[in-house]
Amino acid sequence: MKQLDGLRFIAVAMVLVDHWLGEMNRLPLGALGVTIFFVLSGFLITRILLSSKDKLAGETNGLGRYLKTFYIRRTLRIFPLYYSCLLILLIADVPPVRETIGWFLLYASNLYIGLNAHWMGVVDHLWSLAVEEQVYLFFPFLLFFVPKRYVPLTMWTMIAGSIAFRYILFVGGSSWIKSYVLTPSCLDSFGLGALLAYVWLYRRTWVNLLFSHSAGVVVSLLAYVLVIAASKAFENPHNILTEVWERLAGSVLGFFLIGRAAYGFKGWMKALLENSICRYLGQISYGMYIFHNLIYNPYHTPATHPTLQIWNKMVGIAPVLDELFVLKFFYFAALTILAASISWFCLEKPINSMKERFSY
Repeated sequence: MKQLDGLRFIAVAMVLVDHWLGEMNRLPLGALGVTIFFVLSGFLITRILLSSKDKLAGETNGLGRYLKTFYIRRTLRIFPLYYSCLLILLIADVPPVRETIGWFLLYASNLYIGLNAHWMGVVDHLWSLAVEEQVYLFFPFLLFFVPKRYVPLTMWTMIAGSIAFRYILFVGGSSWIKSYVLTPSCLDSFGLGALLAYVWLYRRTWVNLLFSHSAGVVVSLLAYVLVIAASKAFENPHNILTEVWERLAGSVLGFFLIGRAAYGFKGWMKALLENSICRYLGQISYGMYIFHNLIYNPYHTPATHPTLQIWNKMVGIAPVLDELFVLKFFYFAALTILAASISWFCLEKPINSMKERFSY
């Protein structure tokens, strides 16, 4: 499924554009990028878990091996960079990491944000990693103990429950931040990813029907655009469409995008997603996501930050640079790619290779 790396790059690029453009951007690109990552995560981990459950069926210690292998492999992939980053932030005394370190160590920054209804500066974006880890706590057990024939019903129930949770928060007058970052609010994305994995593994006729062409991508994209456009008609930017239905629309789009990419786009999308540069940037997308907000955040990065100091010195030499924001954007992008590449080759890839010792 080599086109999925290219899709990872598109998703992380949307997050970077959204975060770095600040007030210049009026489109929810970052939210859509994160939603696509959630659907992709639901697809990949469900595919792994259901396949391993099938392989281990009948073994006396099937559950133990199933859980041990999954959690070791996930730990090797996710923990090294995350906790290395936290250590650096602690040493540098970047606020508010020191004051809230317990929340970050436990992958609970989304709970802190939701409970306090405010963001956390340059470490805002780590909320989505907290959601992922919290899903990993129960998803393997859910998929192991639910009979295979009931997996679709379970996922549809989870999707409906997630929508209902967002609706209850909305009508109850809760802050929009809660409906954005709390894990129950995100489960429709993971549920649709899990449904895609189930179809992929056990309903190959449906796979051909749904993903051998791009009609689903086009229709779901139009539906998503319609939801966003209709939400602009409300005076309050945080309305029932943005708080309740936008994530579902983005998740459906992610469902068809990921399914089509897994099956294989043709034409210009194939050329884009299979381009070696896009695939490489997709490979290091985890590092790009973690580092981008630390390298530059238009709301929280002070002028004394090293990346801005270097930029300002270059502007002093060539003032025209400050008139072309696209150059500033690519400057921060280059720094982010450099940091993510160093992380990939020096930390992530060597540790990630250890996963081969743990297989189902």
